Amino acid sequence: MRFWLRHEEMALEEMVQRLNAVSKNTDEIMHQDIVPLCAADIQEQLKKRFAYLSGGRGQDGSPVITFPDYPAFSEIPDKEFQNVMTYLTSIPSLQDAGIGFILVIDRRQDRWTSVKASVLRIAASFPANLQLVLVLRPTGFFQRTLSDIAFKFNRDDFKMKVPVMMLSSVPELHGYIDKSQLTEDLGGTLDYCHSRWLCHRTAIESFALMVKQTAQMLQTFGTELAETELPNDVQSTSLVLSVHTEKKAKAKEDLQLALKEGNGILESLREPLAESTSHSVNQDQLDNQATVQRLLAQLNETEAAFDEFWAKHQQKLEQCLQLRHFEQGFREVKTTLDSMSQKIAAFTDVGNSLAHVQHLLKDLSSFEEKSSVAVDRARALSLEGQQLIENKHYAVDSIHPKCEELQHLCDHFATEITRRRGLLSKSLELHSLLEMSMKWCDEGIFLLASQPVDKCQSQDGAEAALQEIEKFLETGAENKIQELNKIYKEYECILNQDLLEHVQKVFQKQESTEEMFHRRQASLKKLAAKQTRPVQPVAPRPEALTKSPSPSPGSWRSSESSSSEGSALRRGPYRRAKSEMSESRQGRTSSTGDEEESLAILRRHVMNELLDTERAYVEELLCVLEGYAAEMDNPLMAHLISTGLQNKKSILFGNMEEIYHFHNRIFLRDLESCIDCPELVGRCFLERMEEFQIYEKYCQNKPRSESLWRQCSDCPFFQECQKKLDHKLSLDSYLLKPVQRITKYQLLLKEMLKYSKNCEGAEDLQEALSSILGILKAVNDSMHLIAITGYDGNLSDLGKLLMQGSFSVWTDHKKGHTKVKELARFKPMQRHLFLHEKAVLFCKKREENGEGYEKAPSYSYKQSLNMTAVGITENVKGDAKKFEIWYNAREEVYIIQAPTPEIKAAWVNEIRKVLTSQLQACREASQHRALEQSHSLPLPAPSSTSPTKGGNSRNVKKLEDRKTDPLSLEGYVSSSSLPKPPEKGKGWSKTSHSLEAPEEDGGWSSAEELINSSDAEEDGGLGPGKLVPGKYTVVMDDEKEGPDTLAMRTGDMVEVVEEGAEGLWYVRDLTSSKEGWVPASSLSTLLGKSSSAQCLSSSDSSPGSAVLSTSSSCSEGCPTPFSELQG
Repeated sequence: MRFWLRHEEMALEEMVQRLNAVSKNTDEIMHQDIVPLCAADIQEQLKKRFAYLSGGRGQDGSPVITFPDYPAFSEIPDKEFQNVMTYLTSIPSLQDAGIGFILVIDRRQDRWTSVKASVLRIAASFPANLQLVLVLRPTGFFQRTLSDIAFKFNRDDFKMKVPVMMLSSVPELHGYIDKSQLTEDLGGTLDYCHSRWLCHRTAIESFALMVKQTAQMLQTFGTELAETELPNDVQSTSLVLSVHTEKKAKAKEDLQLALKEGNGILESLREPLAESTSHSVNQDQLDNQATVQRLLAQLNETEAAFDEFWAKHQQKLEQCLQLRHFEQGFREVKTTLDSMSQKIAAFTDVGNSLAHVQHLLKDLSSFEEKSSVAVDRARALSLEGQQLIENKHYAVDSIHPKCEELQHLCDHFATEITRRRGLLSKSLELHSLLEMSMKWCDEGIFLLASQPVDKCQSQDGAEAALQEIEKFLETGAENKIQELNKIYKEYECILNQDLLEHVQKVFQKQESTEEMFHRRQASLKKLAAKQTRPVQPVAPRPEALTKSPSPSPGSWRSSESSSSEGSALRRGPYRRAKSEMSESRQGRTSSTGDEEESLAILRRHVMNELLDTERAYVEELLCVLEGYAAEMDNPLMAHLISTGLQNKKSILFGNMEEIYHFHNRIFLRDLESCIDCPELVGRCFLERMEEFQIYEKYCQNKPRSESLWRQCSDCPFFQECQKKLDHKLSLDSYLLKPVQRITKYQLLLKEMLKYSKNCEGAEDLQEALSSILGILKAVNDSMHLIAITGYDGNLSDLGKLLMQGSFSVWTDHKKGHTKVKELARFKPMQRHLFLHEKAVLFCKKREENGEGYEKAPSYSYKQSLNMTAVGITENVKGDAKKFEIWYNAREEVYIIQAPTPEIKAAWVNEIRKVLTSQLQACREASQHRALEQSHSLPLPAPSSTSPTKGGNSRNVKKLEDRKTDPLSLEGYVSSSSLPKPPEKGKGWSKTSHSLEAPEEDGGWSSAEELINSSDAEEDGGLGPGKLVPGKYTVVMDDEKEGPDTLAMRTGDMVEVVEEGAEGLWYVRDLTSSKEGWVPASSLSTLLGKSSSAQCLSSSDSSPGSAVLSTSSSCSEGCPTPFSELQG
């Protein structure tokens, strides 16, 4: 760097010296160093032509200055005369001027007095050497005679150092100066044009000035370039190089103009000779040509000096720009490599399962592939730096350390990748060994569980089972862990605390499995060596053959109890030995353990499916975000994006990135932490239930995304991205993944719950399932809610959306028009109802044209009812699917027909909950006001004489009892032959059947049934003979016992929970803790006239207890809003 700066200083100094020489030479050529006077300065005086330099020469080469006849010679100011004389004497070369000038004074037409004055003035003011003065005296006789006499007598007056010759005629003049050196007015042949001479002199002097100014300009410009401070960034350096190049081009352009002008002057001087070869050129003309040629030579020298300096300066700037590019690339690459090194250093996870390790290896390969771009760039940058050093760059001392650092970073990163891959390969090897051991244990447990106990009672059966076990144990040498210490030593580099515990658990399971086999071997060997007398095998009860893989605790206890009883009955005829019975009991215990192991295997299978699909889901989201969403911001892909797609990324992808980060950073890791205890996975869902709300936002945006996709699906951008990703399916299939995934969770949770009935996390699984179903319902409801149009207020002010669905609605208004009353009973309106906490909205459903989400319906708002003034009638005569909603003490009555009785029951139940909560709020407000009015005095005891208040209290109690067993809509879409029992859940207890099975349902719409109903009237009760939920005592045995129905005995206390579809009632036997579905006809017979110990209110109950059951309302007239509700 110092060398370069010193070198540039030398180049600048050399250029300055050369350009100073050019300026000095130019002054010398033009004699500006002696007489700084130019023709342009005295152009007006020169035009008067009272004296001129014709270019003629005397015999010894003396320059001839001619003073032509000029009548006003005496009137010329002395300053002008002196300037002209000085300028004319400065034109000839110093050599010629040194010989001396010859003056020719033409006064042939003048008087003697004028001649005398002129000669005296010239002699006194001539600034150069004189050799000879020739005067052509007046030609008139008198004046000539007078001049002869006067000159003789006044000779002493002309005190000049040179002789003054008075000539009488032109021929006499020719004796002193050759005719060829005199102009035509003096009888000579010399070609002279004063105006042309003046033009040439002006042009030559102007060109000389241009040469001098150009040299000075380039000198200043070179100094400016050399003193410019080099920037520290690429952009500024590029700008400086561009500006300097532009200025250099302008300077070169000025230089070329000067050269062009000089050549033009030279051509002008040579023009007379070019026109006629016989034309003689005088000495002044030759001097002019020589002067221009010398000036052109100086100009060429100026250009050469500047070009040499510019070449060095440009090289400096270009090398500086190369250095700045190298430094910028170095900073970027170093930052990237440091970031990658930090990531690989933080990438310490060795995996907790075989699939996880394979996923980590895949991530490592993907990371290495993506990082290879930065590594390749770093190596290329290092080679570029080496090339700069070889090209003798001035900043070698700065480039060389950076090249070494880049090489070191690349080597270190490659070493870390190799080391990391080695650790993961070790982990993969260990997990493969553990998986093989686990698989061997699972297969062994399955083998033990699949061996039929009855067949093993015979000697042949025992021997066959013994051979199976021995054959299986032989496979353990290849599949199980042999030495635990050897495992510790071999895989010490990857054994963290979690993995160490996992290895120990697998080894313990392996030992437990071997112990089970050894016990089974011992038992079978004893059975194979029994007495030869035949042993009667005992067949299991029919119930045992139909047991599900995951029986409930109650059924297990029932099965064990039945088995014990059967053994006791059969013990008498066969009288087995005590040891045999002990072995039999030990076999049953082992069989129970085997069953638990089978359930554990099934749970692991479900967990593996959940993890595998979760990882695949995360990968698919990342693929879409990187392969499509990120490419929309890629400038290289901008030309492929259509106008309708520009700036629409947020519409097309919604909040998919937020979903991806949640699953990749949080939820996937939570799931992986439960791989050893799959039954506890419900806690993962419950802890992250709030984050799952992001799916509601995605689904709400899905119609807009689908509409945009349909408009732009043929865009070349999508085709190019799909080609790069090598996807067989288009983008819209991947945009549907989040919707499919959120609906998949409930299916997997159901499977896990099925195999975890008796496990620790069963309650969490049930609660997680209910919560996920609640989210599905919320998403489904929100999709309908955003489609409401025409509502002036804010929907959020109406509280939480509880239910929504399509119904047939009849109206019957007391204050309405008569025609409206008559039509109300015949033709229903099709309305979509939205039940909020504070109001119920009536909307008209309108189907839209289009496909997919574009066909999603919209809802035109018609009217709303404030829940504080609403009442309900649960049953309407003539149709079990109808109920009434009435308003303002039945001034407005709306008869609602649901698609199914189940949906009607769900709506009625939900409305009752809203009204009950309003009642409770009103009571609390009333009590609060009473406390304030009493000024802290004791309240009087409540009166028990009001049947309405007492009835309300009892009814609220009953409604709260029913809240503990909420209705699930899941059973309404079940494909099984019997309805599912009502599920008890926490959190999101209401579920929707429209999103639960999205593959079968094409949209978000609920079913809508168009019905023209007959007259519908109020029905105040269920009828005296109709069953109602409650507790009963069985009065006779059930003769129709079957595998799918609940068996009841006389005296059993049972609870009738609720009525299902197809005439079935769900019944819980409080004596045996069994549950099941019973046909209504059989149930009526079994219960007889037994009264319900705790039934829901019906029409034949007391008036006070039936208030909320048959019709309920909460008007704004608190604190006693329920005093007059039975309509």
